[in-house]
Amino acid sequence: MPLIHPTALIDPHAELDSSVSVGPYSVIGPHVQIGPGTTVGPHCVIEGRTTIGRDNRVFQFASLGAIPQDKKYAGEPTQLVIGDRNTIREFCTFNLGVPGAGGITTVGHDNWIMAYTHIAHDCHVANHTTLANNTTLAGHVHLADWVTVGGLTGIHQFVSVGAHAMIGFASAVSQDVPPFMLVDGNPLTVRGFNVVGLRRRDFSPSRIAGVKAMHKALYRDDLTLAQAQAQIASLGEKHPESMSDIETMLSFLNNISPQRGIAR
Repeated sequence: MPLIHPTALIDPHAELDSSVSVGPYSVIGPHVQIGPGTTVGPHCVIEGRTTIGRDNRVFQFASLGAIPQDKKYAGEPTQLVIGDRNTIREFCTFNLGVPGAGGITTVGHDNWIMAYTHIAHDCHVANHTTLANNTTLAGHVHLADWVTVGGLTGIHQFVSVGAHAMIGFASAVSQDVPPFMLVDGNPLTVRGFNVVGLRRRDFSPSRIAGVKAMHKALYRDDLTLAQAQAQIASLGEKHPESMSDIETMLSFLNNISPQRGIAR
């Protein structure tokens, strides 16, 4: 195994593809599975029932698969599942799930996760997200595709953040953030919608106009949430190119966390 540094401690029951590389002094436990092309830097600890996909890059001093920081956890066989092509920078900590909440923490594909990020038990991070330094996700947080989180931001347990939303630097996120919105601060404030991010992802001017109309209904027209939902549902006639985005928004609003409500 020429790609494994001789000082690395890898349990003989761990399953590593032959193309996986492991740096000096890293420790990999017996229930770990790591897919092809993934690199693990020096001084990492990967433990628990952790599955890591292909072509990930795990930087030095990361801790993946440690037991959850939940006093109710009693050693049950819960999981951490990480997908493909993720960048996981220094000192990141991703925990296993707990039984009462599904027992699994997941990270999808193509995520850019910067140093000191914490992903707690039973979080679900989708695909193409960017989590800047010191992002902290409490338990049961859901991040949809293309979410961007600014550095030094904390997200309260059970909060959901919708697709293409952006959270600014040093924010305290204690309510659900609807798709496409731009928020920041403590207390959290909706500043607008993430027009720069949408342009970078090749949203057409017509699609952006549809997102702008949804933002207006939610935050500018002095409507109740139910009235705003009805207005958003009617936008397809004027903005047919935005139908998929309208469906994304309505699906999110129909599944708002009862514990948290939405940033509004």
